[in-house]
Amino acid sequence: MEEHRPQKSWFSRNWPWVVPVGGCLTLIIVFFVFLGSVVFGVSKALTSSTPYQDALAKAQEDEYIIQLLGEPIETNGIMQGELNFKNNTGMADISIPIKGPEGEARIYVVGTKQHDNWTYSELYVIIEETNEQVDLLWGAGNSE
Repeated sequence: MEEHRPQKSWFSRNWPWVVPVGGCLTLIIVFFVFLGSVVFGVSKALTSSTPYQDALAKAQEDEYIIQLLGEPIETNGIMQGELNFKNNTGMADISIPIKGPEGEARIYVVGTKQHDNWTYSELYVIIEETNEQVDLLWGAGNSE
């Protein structure tokens, strides 16, 4: 008569490869969750910055930009450039992609912060289709 031995569980039979693979997958997932939260946090901090908000608001209020791009004007991708803040001072040199129903453009902002006040030396939009530059510092619809 044959002796019936109880069969080992699936985990008992496969633990030598399950544990390393499972551990590696867990670490990879944790890494990507962490990386995603860092990117989201940095992105949120940059898009809530005063230069970003000022530039977007000026573009959305400029009648000439509205005429060229249509409404609504909204962001169209990731901001590029450099923002530095330290205490009550800072500097910005950024570009923000925007779009409307009629076209796409990019806002360029260069400014400095002194005593919590931003001063912009450059604030203009370049229309993608025509490469036209529209100055947002010196009034609505002034083209260079």
